[in-house]
Amino acid sequence: MQPFKIAEMKKNIIFIILISLISTISFAQDVATDSTAVIGKDKPVRSPFESGYLIDAQTTVIPAVNTLEAVIQHKFGTVENGHTDLWGIYAPGSNIRIGLNYVVLKNFQIGAGITKKNVSTDLNAKWTIFNQTRKNTFPVAIALYGDVAIDGRNISAFESGLVRIAYHTGTYEDFKFMDRMSYFSQLIIGRKFTDWLSLQAGVSFTHYNSVGVLYDHDKVGVHFNGRIKVSPQGSIIFNYDAPLKIKEISEQTEWTNHPKPNLAVGYEVSTGSHAFQIYMGTANGLLPQENIMWNQNDFTENQFAIGFVITRLYGF
Repeated sequence: MQPFKIAEMKKNIIFIILISLISTISFAQDVATDSTAVIGKDKPVRSPFESGYLIDAQTTVIPAVNTLEAVIQHKFGTVENGHTDLWGIYAPGSNIRIGLNYVVLKNFQIGAGITKKNVSTDLNAKWTIFNQTRKNTFPVAIALYGDVAIDGRNISAFESGLVRIAYHTGTYEDFKFMDRMSYFSQLIIGRKFTDWLSLQAGVSFTHYNSVGVLYDHDKVGVHFNGRIKVSPQGSIIFNYDAPLKIKEISEQTEWTNHPKPNLAVGYEVSTGSHAFQIYMGTANGLLPQENIMWNQNDFTENQFAIGFVITRLYGF
């Protein structure tokens, strides 16, 4: 496929996603405006999820204004070698992320984090456009989430990116800071169906400025996750992320390097200001774009890793 056709198709896909997001926002705002009197008496549902994090995923939950959220995420290596490396605890490839999020406005938070893998630094934001209400004046919660990550590795790690630039354009270009950037954006729709069941679905768009010649710059993903509450403080949680095969935005003729879906199942304990989640999942990334773009672990081959998430809220 010729480069200019690929570029044109990418623009069309991005345009469609942006239009969809704008339409969703407009719809939510219209409902809020038209139903002001009713919604004023209809409060948001309580605790559709216990935290803004659900394993690798974001939820529609945002704490109260002026709340600081501290986050620690950790994954060990895969368990496929069994007791040889203590089911992944001593295995290479462990990953950790430390982050802080702050709620600057009602239903809007910003955050930043650092991640061991690729020495990454990320900036993120989440906006819950509308909350599900108790009397179903609005039956679902709708949120937008996005982040930008900066790969902090030595320039030698980007040699494949330089080859890619030379291969597609026929000219050599010096490495630029923007080649370190990756982006993730997601539309999340969630609903608390009962006191014990909450589910979410979402669609996302991932872009990397620099990749090797055998990889795509862009991926569209679909997401499904949820919580099954089994006690006042405990819940079974799960997450599934699936990168889609869309030829119109692919730069490859074969799917030899297409990433595998991410499947994770775990248990959560929450005490209000604290949430602790322990799980087993296939993806070894902690940033969502990493899981959508690069995951090659296959749950059908027992390539799971043990991980945990700890969140702590501080009110100001």
